[in-house]
Amino acid sequence: MGAKIVIVGAGIIGLYTAFILTRRNGGKGDHITVLAQHFPGDQSINYTSPWAGGNFSIISGDDPKSLLMDKLSFQNLTDIFNEFGDNPAAGLARLPTTELWAEKPPSDRKVNSLKEYVPDLHIMSPEELPSHACFGLQYTTFNFFSPKFIGFLKDYLSDHGVTFVRRELAHIDEAFTYDPSTEAVFNATGIGARNLPGVADEKVYPTRGQIVVVRAPQIQQNATYWSPSENTYIIPRPHSGGLVVLGGYLQKNNWNGDTLNYESVSILERTRRLLPDLLKPGTFEIIRDVAGLRPSREGGVRIEREDRADGKILIHNYGAGGTGYQAGYGMALTAVNLLYKTSKL
Repeated sequence: MGAKIVIVGAGIIGLYTAFILTRRNGGKGDHITVLAQHFPGDQSINYTSPWAGGNFSIISGDDPKSLLMDKLSFQNLTDIFNEFGDNPAAGLARLPTTELWAEKPPSDRKVNSLKEYVPDLHIMSPEELPSHACFGLQYTTFNFFSPKFIGFLKDYLSDHGVTFVRRELAHIDEAFTYDPSTEAVFNATGIGARNLPGVADEKVYPTRGQIVVVRAPQIQQNATYWSPSENTYIIPRPHSGGLVVLGGYLQKNNWNGDTLNYESVSILERTRRLLPDLLKPGTFEIIRDVAGLRPSREGGVRIEREDRADGKILIHNYGAGGTGYQAGYGMALTAVNLLYKTSKL
């Protein structure tokens, strides 16, 4: 058994962290405890991971840290897909995607980074672009049926010895006192990092989104349109019986968890323009509207190690915003490397 480790938070970042730690310990996770207020299967505006559209896209930034997190995640997701992709319970697939920009295209730095690890990345020619786009990319991406994927990870981890305990912490220090033999804690609390005593990071803020979930099994491709005034996307959920996420919105510092009818109307209008042949009236069924709060952070993600006076270690890992599924594995891997880089664990 490895050193006792506690992970606070059971969103995609916390689950990725537990997965990496378990694999590094020869597939044994009996030294790991996940403490969380919410788990896969729960529904709460403060538990973002189940609501994610769930794919790898160009939503992330072009700073060196973001580029590295995306690259590490894409490369490792390839291995995860090769191992689990044939299992429908994993809710994971690879599907084609087209991303279009109305005005300002992604930077050369961003595109050149993608070229390093996305094998079929295609820059669309002017002849291939629709009239409303100035730039476009096509490639094969990863799609997640996010509630199923995080449920699959939790079941996998439970089967390999990881303990899950439902608990709301009054202070981050409680993660150490839950089991006095705990030597390291990972703080993967997402939006909760703003108000959790002992962390209370005022740089954390919500980026509100709203989506419309429809049943449209004819849609087997992703599509995204980036413009200064709107962000529109169509994301199929694999192994879901034909569910597709239509979005969306990126509303900084908006804490409203209610769905708004006029936003759903706008989403349906915009996505129909994006894929008119596949979203004709009568070809899809509206299932539900959903609002969610992406756990964003001013200055980007915080992946940081604190060495405490008692010799124990606290590692922060939060602030992914809307990139948890596409960058989260790289974030978790970086955080785990911080644990083992200079410690004796």
